[in-house]
Parts: sequence; structure tokens; C-alpha cells
Amino acid sequence: MSNGVGARSRRRGIVWLNGTHGVGKTTTARLLQPLLPDARLLDPEKVGETLMDIRPQLGATDDFQHWDPWRPLVVETARRVLDYAGGTLVMPQTVLVERYWREIADGLAAHGIPVRHFVLHTDQETLRERIRNDADMGPSTFRFSRVEPYAEAARTWLHAAAEVVDTTNRSAEQAAQRIAAAVLR
Repeated sequence: MSNGVGARSRRRGIVWLNGTHGVGKTTTARLLQPLLPDARLLDPEKVGETLMDIRPQLGATDDFQHWDPWRPLVVETARRVLDYAGGTLVMPQTVLVERYWREIADGLAAHGIPVRHFVLHTDQETLRERIRNDADMGPSTFRFSRVEPYAEAARTWLHAAAEVVDTTNRSAEQAAQRIAAAVLR
């Protein structure tokens, strides 16, 4: 008996939503997924959470992305899900270290998986206001600590490596619609 998944389209790809913490990636991803045919949401943070649960801990770090297994596990997880289900994966995850992004992008390319890389961006004043007033998480020291590293990545490599979607005056719904229109073109 088939579960119906194997009969789905073998077309496959990834829409990666990057940007700093608090810019609205997760919200936008949730709104984007139903706008894309045969799309699923896969949060790479869950791979990091799995690694964080290993005891004893893999090593001291302030970010699971620094653990070497995280990047290839994200690639392998995405590949396996796409091989099984086809379609499109919407993947919201901040990646500010260029070498880490290259590992992920090159790993996916090696499996023939196309990636549309979008960066959600807003000016720092708006970003700080959003972080301060986040109804779900409340003000977050961690999110504030990533504002400057994001600004540095944006200046040096990140904006050149992606399609930038300015969310300063755009709602998450509008950002999702803009990304869907670009992907479906």
C-alpha cells in the first residue's frame, strides 16, 4: 500500500530564507509554504537541536552551526526528504558565516538540488524594534547579539550571495508573496 508520497512530482528544490534573527524568517516561511505547489517546511534549526541533545555535549559553543556535523547533516536531511517526497523545501535559517553557507550550498549542488537563496533584510532601527516587541519571544539578548554580525555579513558577502527582500516596510505576508512570485516565475 502506498502512502501517496512516492507518487508526488520528482521535481525538487529548496527556497532558503536567510537573514538575521528576528527579521521574520520563520513567520515568512510558514506563509510562503502554502503559496508554493508541493512545498514543505523544513527548519534546519531542528538538526541543530538534535546535536544539542547529544550527551555529553559535542563541545562548548554559543551556536550549533559551529559544530562540523551540522552543515552536512542539513544537506543530507534535505536531500533525503526531497528524494522521498519531491517538491520544494522552504528552509528558514540564519547563516552568517560564508564558509558555512558555501558548505551547505555546495553540498546541495553536488546532489543536483537547486537552491533559491533569499535574505530577508530590514534596517537596524526597525529590526531592534521588532526584537524588543516580539509578542512570542519577548526581547531577546541572543537576537540582539546577532545584529552586528548580520550587518557585517550583509556588507561583505551575504547580500551578494542571495536575492534580498527588504522587509522594512513589508509585512511577512507581503514578503512571502514577493518570494513566491519570484520562485514561480
